[in-house]
Amino acid sequence: MIDLRSDTVTQPSEAMKRAMHSAPLGDDVLGDDPTVKALEAHIAEMLGKEAAVFTPSGTMANQLAIRSVCEAGDEIIAHRDSHVIHYETGAPAALSGCMIAPLDGPGGIFSDLEMAAAVRGPDDHNAVDRMVIVENTHNRGGGTAWSLDQFKAVSEAAHHQGLHVHVDGARLFNAVTASDYSASEFIAPADSVSVCFSKGLGAPVGSALIGSRKLVDRSRRFRKMFGGTMRQSGMLAAAAIYALEHHVDRLGDDHQNARALARALSGVPRIHLELTAEKIPSNMVFFNLEEPGPTAADFCSRLEEHGVRMIPMGLRRVRAVTHLDVAAEAMPMAAEACAVVLEELQIMAGGSDAG
Repeated sequence: MIDLRSDTVTQPSEAMKRAMHSAPLGDDVLGDDPTVKALEAHIAEMLGKEAAVFTPSGTMANQLAIRSVCEAGDEIIAHRDSHVIHYETGAPAALSGCMIAPLDGPGGIFSDLEMAAAVRGPDDHNAVDRMVIVENTHNRGGGTAWSLDQFKAVSEAAHHQGLHVHVDGARLFNAVTASDYSASEFIAPADSVSVCFSKGLGAPVGSALIGSRKLVDRSRRFRKMFGGTMRQSGMLAAAAIYALEHHVDRLGDDHQNARALARALSGVPRIHLELTAEKIPSNMVFFNLEEPGPTAADFCSRLEEHGVRMIPMGLRRVRAVTHLDVAAEAMPMAAEACAVVLEELQIMAGGSDAG
């Protein structure tokens, strides 16, 4: 099975398992798991921030940032295709009582002027704008990476308006690989950032919220409240440390494979790539199925029968994500399976019409 649904489907390597097995453990709820503490110190230092807290998921890391900064009735500014809107089950409203002001912008990226225009200003009728969220890379935007200048401009404008700047950096190291900045350089203007270890980095579980000591200390209370504290979680932290030490530099391979997949798909009839292979920014390939024709859900279901998994992202929009568990040789095979499936579905549709 060539599984391109997400870079979350990776399995820990034998070396990662050994690191997990040999990790010294304590009780993180009591604050004495040495491997968790080592991970938190490591990721905070990598990103040039004061502190970090280990969480079970990226969703929790984002929600801890929101809950630690915002009050009920506050407003968060974010792109309308942000993960925090589409994939976190309404948590800003449910857990923190916050509403979101959605912005437009190609590839999930908006400008400082667009962000500033969304700020409501002081008035008793208005929600209080408290936070702006930038997602890098941007999932639904096509795996796009922010430029340093774009982010600096948004951060400066946000701070001018008194807003907290949070980066949803679930795939931050993919953005770094695709760009000309370091992780710490990009994060420098931000007040907080979440990083996921179980996406492109290949760990089985875990994310972190990174920021000031004051923010992180406050977030620990809400991590407990949300049920996110774990006991001997050093085994999971060890996998994250291994991923940071061994899997960051290889992310370029995934980006190359994504471009190879796009090149192979470019020759498949009835598939319309959103970006040409040369413009694929990271490890995601998005394409749309021609109308009239099958839905993305029907296409992906049939494709799995041919040994390839992708994921529907809309009525006819499909996403494929490359990762460390798929080799370069699998890219033309996946594209060939797509061609076969579309041909089969067209024959079936033609037979149905003839009847």
